[in-house]
Amino acid sequence: MTPAGTDETFLRTAVRSRFLWWAPVVLAVTGLFATGCEAAPGPKTAGAAAAGSDEKPTGEKREAAPELDGGVAWLNTAGPIKMADLKGKVVLLDFWTLCCINCIHIMPDLAKLEKKYPNNLVVIGVHSPKFDNEKETNSIRKAVLRYELAHPVVNDADRKIWERFGVQSWPTVALVDTEGKMVGGVSGEGNYDILDRMIAKLVAEGKEKKTLNEKPLRFDLLRYRETADTPLFFPGKVLADEKSNRLFIADSTHHRVVVTDLSGKKLAIAGTGSPGRVDGPFATAQFDDPQGLALDGDTLYVADRKNHSIRALDLKAGTVSMAAGTGEQTQDTRMLDHPGPAKTTGLNSPWDLLIVGRTMFVAMAGHHQIWAMNLDKKEIGPFAGDGRENIKDGPLFAARFAQPSGLASDGKFLYVADSEVSAIRKLPVDGTGRVETLVGEGLFEFGDQDGVGSAVRLQHALGVAYYDGKLIVADTYNSKLKFLDPKSRECKTFLGGPDPDGKGPLFDAPAGLSLAGNKLFVADTNANRIRVVDLATKKVTTLALQGVDPPPPQKEWVAPMASK
Repeated sequence: MTPAGTDETFLRTAVRSRFLWWAPVVLAVTGLFATGCEAAPGPKTAGAAAAGSDEKPTGEKREAAPELDGGVAWLNTAGPIKMADLKGKVVLLDFWTLCCINCIHIMPDLAKLEKKYPNNLVVIGVHSPKFDNEKETNSIRKAVLRYELAHPVVNDADRKIWERFGVQSWPTVALVDTEGKMVGGVSGEGNYDILDRMIAKLVAEGKEKKTLNEKPLRFDLLRYRETADTPLFFPGKVLADEKSNRLFIADSTHHRVVVTDLSGKKLAIAGTGSPGRVDGPFATAQFDDPQGLALDGDTLYVADRKNHSIRALDLKAGTVSMAAGTGEQTQDTRMLDHPGPAKTTGLNSPWDLLIVGRTMFVAMAGHHQIWAMNLDKKEIGPFAGDGRENIKDGPLFAARFAQPSGLASDGKFLYVADSEVSAIRKLPVDGTGRVETLVGEGLFEFGDQDGVGSAVRLQHALGVAYYDGKLIVADTYNSKLKFLDPKSRECKTFLGGPDPDGKGPLFDAPAGLSLAGNKLFVADTNANRIRVVDLATKKVTTLALQGVDPPPPQKEWVAPMASK
């Protein structure tokens, strides 16, 4: 419950930092959870200056909001937008970057606010990049489609808007009133309630002042022009099982799981194609952004990322059920000191799964931890990482990860694609020993550099596979595959760059890897396809899917985590 007076403090603090108020101040008053702010490097900007007054919520001392110019491109709209174009509306500015799990987490909240205030609120996404790849408009365009955003987004490639507003971390949201004046802002997750109250107050204030324009604004959304009529739409992960001649594909933005044989012939599809959380027969079941996959006999486990759960697919019966998680994002469980019942323990954006023996490891991206689930006891809990986002080696309980997103194993060690630190980490599967870093240096140390150990640079690697004593890394933002020797820590590019057939790049943001014999199956996410690599010849082909059609148009759905 939020203490009385919170909203007034919310507004007064805006003046203290000139444009934005910062999460630590707000949290001290609200008690809300708003972790997940990844601070950008560099000195503080002028927007974070101190000094101010005790302005009342409806005071007249608000300053005019800075302009939105300086971006290199606009998406989801026909052209650039100026603050003057938004007069009469309450404006929410969302400063985000496409790699950030915390930015992804607040998207359902923003969607719910847009739906609640359709004629009064306009959300503008300000994409201020962390990685070099994220400066490219095409990367952002694909993220807008993948995350199903329904509001304008500006590519703030040089962070000019970010600096003008005094932003310091991702995600940060700021509110502008109906007269185009700054109200304040807050960083991190968990701020839906206070934003909802503040928007309601600003709408009421606009009505009282007769400055509110309730005429709907319509934008030229990408999804109206670029339909998901391909068999796959941003597939995130893939799992090949040579023994049963089956291939499992997380068709992530189609919100379904596709099952084919290894040649691409359809065997089954689980999920309607619309986001949701529904158990039952494959034909009526629903997922929301499924990612990692793990096979245990005739049970396929799926990391149902946006539902913060692990689903179990009975491949014989053709049914889906909950295996772990409550279906809602949970923060408190990162501090658990022992496993709990899988179905009543809350999860936080599970991104990849891997079974070793009777233990299923989980790359818990939202908690920045590795979790483990005992498949026999059906218990789950933290396995490694203290829950703080960074790169730190040491004992399992004290080590730190940063959005782990890919898993592989040689049976003795677990290898982790630790995406936000562009690293590959190593830890023993038996629960003893330490976490070690094979390559990767820090949250803002990234690039595209072969070499040994600390000289190596990756860029937001999301996938890893173990093959013949070596690791194959999906160096996602570099759109390359690389070999990494876990003993010598030598890393070399294996495949990438232009496709010899002249039809574009060989890969476009590969994120999932799986092996069947000498064939490597690659979830080539941004190209909406599965690539097959012959490891002996280095020949790369696209899997020819047979009988896999795109689903019918999606139905609108509000994620449970954003519901009240």
